[in-house]
Amino acid sequence: MSWTEEKIDDLKKLWAKGLSTAEIGRELGVSKNAVVGKSHRLGLKPRPSPIAGKTAEPAAPGAAPAAAPAKPKAAKPAKPKEVARIGDIIDLGPQMCRWPFNDPGDEDFHFCGRQVTPSKPYCPEHCAVAYVTKSSSRDRSHASSHGSSSSSAGSASSS
Repeated sequence: MSWTEEKIDDLKKLWAKGLSTAEIGRELGVSKNAVVGKSHRLGLKPRPSPIAGKTAEPAAPGAAPAAAPAKPKAAKPAKPKEVARIGDIIDLGPQMCRWPFNDPGDEDFHFCGRQVTPSKPYCPEHCAVAYVTKSSSRDRSHASSHGSSSSSAGSASSS
């Protein structure tokens, strides 16, 4: 697919109107991904993520940038009550942690079963393992790129 000057101009106009990438793609006869890629290469202002469900409001000209919202501190999970071992996912209720333990073929395979974090499939303890924040992944990559002794020690012990 080749982007003509006319299509690029149309893309910029439709982007400025706030049409979705899918709508722009239909209008121009290209895929949504082609619109995303071209808009990125053209340096058009990124759109707020539809997955996050947040709509970014443009800042008033000359206004000071808004302060970043304070991150909530992750509460240390309380010692969980002993939960009966749940060996079949069918036995899990909608608010029960789906974190698996052991291999599904093993006799002692089971799921965590504790109360889940709202809108997540896992309890707070397993969410902390399953979901890595940008800052924690950046901290790890920064440490590994600067020859941190902890990362080299970890790789030596995993042999």
